[in-house]
Amino acid sequence: MIQGVLTDLESKINVKILVDYPKNEQFGDYSTNVAIILAKKMGKSPIDIAKRIISDLQFPIPGLFEKVEAVEPGYINFYLSPKYFRDKITEINDKKEKFGDCGTGKNLKVNNEFISANPTGPLQLGNGRGGFYGDVISNVLRKAGYEVINEYYVNDGGGQVLKLGHSVLKDSDSCYQGDYIDELNKKYGNSNIQEAGEKAAEYIVENIIKKSVKEKMKISYNLWVSERSDVVEKGYVEKAIEILKNKKMAYEKEGALWFRTTAFGDDKDRVLIKSDGKNAYFASDCGYFLHKIERGFDRMILILGADHNGYMKRMYAAAEALGFKGEFKFIITQLVGVIKDGKVMRMSKRAGNVVYVDELIDKVGHDVTRFFLLMYSPDTHMNFDLGLAEERSQKNPVFYVQYAHARICSILSKAGSEKLKSEKEANLSLLNRGKEIELMRELNKFPELVEKIGESYEVHKLPHYAIKLADKFHSFYDECRVIDEAEPELTRARIELISAARIVLAETLRLIGVGAPARM
Repeated sequence: MIQGVLTDLESKINVKILVDYPKNEQFGDYSTNVAIILAKKMGKSPIDIAKRIISDLQFPIPGLFEKVEAVEPGYINFYLSPKYFRDKITEINDKKEKFGDCGTGKNLKVNNEFISANPTGPLQLGNGRGGFYGDVISNVLRKAGYEVINEYYVNDGGGQVLKLGHSVLKDSDSCYQGDYIDELNKKYGNSNIQEAGEKAAEYIVENIIKKSVKEKMKISYNLWVSERSDVVEKGYVEKAIEILKNKKMAYEKEGALWFRTTAFGDDKDRVLIKSDGKNAYFASDCGYFLHKIERGFDRMILILGADHNGYMKRMYAAAEALGFKGEFKFIITQLVGVIKDGKVMRMSKRAGNVVYVDELIDKVGHDVTRFFLLMYSPDTHMNFDLGLAEERSQKNPVFYVQYAHARICSILSKAGSEKLKSEKEANLSLLNRGKEIELMRELNKFPELVEKIGESYEVHKLPHYAIKLADKFHSFYDECRVIDEAEPELTRARIELISAARIVLAETLRLIGVGAPARM
């Protein structure tokens, strides 16, 4: 919204004006340091430039700002008007859960691939972090107007299936262990290695991974793509290699076929076909990319775990060389540790050094697990505080936010039972106290948050926004009595305000993927 006000000015000064929320709300609703940047180029006083910019601004919406001021050393601070905030309350109550919907996606098709763990065992906590992160990205993109496909790629055509086969047969090359391997041995222990691996992989996907994803993590996928049957057997690997050969991006050396990924910034070229004539794992990746490209996506997102850091440049190379013209976003989620009282926890009963996501969900619940794993940017290592997660009090940020929603529902229920709502329009001009303005200011940020996350993928900002909004509501409620029989007009206005707060808080929780309880 504020960027629209500055569009004309940007074209005049030929500088991108970056606007953000000031850390201290007493400095307005938005702030920019463009005058300080220009001062270095123009050799003039930043404060003088700031004042000149303000004098040149044109505002398309009358009454949008209460004031715009220049402050030392040259910041420009924008203060939205109370009337603007009150109009926003009406808008929220009219649009309800559609508040914050935007058309930035323009129905563009997005392929969002996440988790895609090898079908060799239950999902670990790192898979859970990437899974929740990917699911929330899709929620936000859909709200921003994108058409999103959630996709899981099943790596059932490579060497890991043979490793699984050895493990199921419990021979000298066994590398996986746990209760699930014991069960698979009972089922397929009399098969040969290849057959045991393939049957075990299929069983793990259908009876362990899908069950964990759907029932525990509460994630829905639009498509599960099999490397073996959907990519390899349908000829996509050979087709991708042929495209690379025709583009002179593949060459032979030492009896192997190589992809010239260094042409795209990789540190070395990558093998497609090994000297023994077998396809390298990367060849299947190229085939799968072509499989995606042919389905006509405008944007592709690939979210993988911390052990895939070296894949980034080669995957960008494959996308470009195979002809993808859209935006490709490759995201790595970092490791997660589980701690309690400062000590690393070993939770799994099935494998002593592994934490499985379904076991953590069983211990602390889905909402807590998801919310906690989403609170940190995926590119940072994090420790999951098990002690805090087990708290069933407002010390736990999930319960703190959900309690705010439940408290609003309780007040609205009481207002409805006492027939305090009126058919006539509430007089929102009565909402002029500091805590009321602060709550309205926070509600106003929601649409911009959705739009920004739709471009930046910084979904960790959603749980932090939910906490901040809950803060603002609790602070408002502590100071401002909502239901006051002595002031029916003010009561109706405040009911409209908390009704809007409930709508935005519930929609924020929906995007995060956790519940918004009506009572606790």
